[in-house]
Amino acid sequence: MGKVLILYASRSNETKSIAEIIAEGVRISGHEPDIKKTSQIKSEDDIKGYDGYIFGSATYHGEMITSMKQILFIAERAELKDKPGGSFGSYGWSGEAPGRIFDTMQHIYGMKMVSGPLMLKASWVGGGIKAAQDYGKSIAAMI
Repeated sequence: MGKVLILYASRSNETKSIAEIIAEGVRISGHEPDIKKTSQIKSEDDIKGYDGYIFGSATYHGEMITSMKQILFIAERAELKDKPGGSFGSYGWSGEAPGRIFDTMQHIYGMKMVSGPLMLKASWVGGGIKAAQDYGKSIAAMI
């Protein structure tokens, strides 16, 4: 059984809801999800030691939430090369945050990423619950 860190930044709790549903997919796959808000991470030691990583942020005004940007700098020192990973986020109009997180994880950290970022307007819109569970399952399958 592997352990997956699901780390999120959210202002209205929609990204938190998506994180919780992704965690269900990880759990269904027989692995242990550990959901944390960005404010719970103080150093790279808080990130190290997991078998998989899923980072998420809402998009506001075309950007990810500032606390996730800070986490991405901290995570660069966490030795994540070749670890399974993915990214997700909620958005109202544009949705750039999940893609930027995904690219950082893949190209800067050298992680083994799933097919692409999960972008949802909300967990309850248009099959979002199934998509989020399936995303958690796909990352768990890489462990």
